[in-house]
Amino acid sequence: MIGYVTLGTNDFPRATAFYDALMAGLGKVRVMEGEGFVAWGTDLRHPGLCVTIPYDRQAATAGNGTMVALALRSQEEVDAFHTRALALGGSDEGAPGERRGGFYAAYVRDLDGNKLCAFCMLQ
Repeated sequence: MIGYVTLGTNDFPRATAFYDALMAGLGKVRVMEGEGFVAWGTDLRHPGLCVTIPYDRQAATAGNGTMVALALRSQEEVDAFHTRALALGGSDEGAPGERRGGFYAAYVRDLDGNKLCAFCMLQ
């Protein structure tokens, strides 16, 4: 049901560099871009992640309680995502590990404070 998720940024070049590197580690590429926005994914028919300068040109803020969860295939991918995000300057919000019911996840914040979760279901 999700088509795409958009995150605001106050430093577009810094944010796009962060997400170019982070998404490349997931095998995702830029699928659309224009003045002040970039979207990553596999193609335009599948869900994507966008970073944008807010349309109203006001400061971008991270929503309290807002989080984007990215479904990955394995614990190794979750671990690598967390490591890569921190190496790119993101901050730790929860180290990789099993939470409950076979839900394996790691949490980070990007350079603008947006919260991301990378997860997989353990079998």
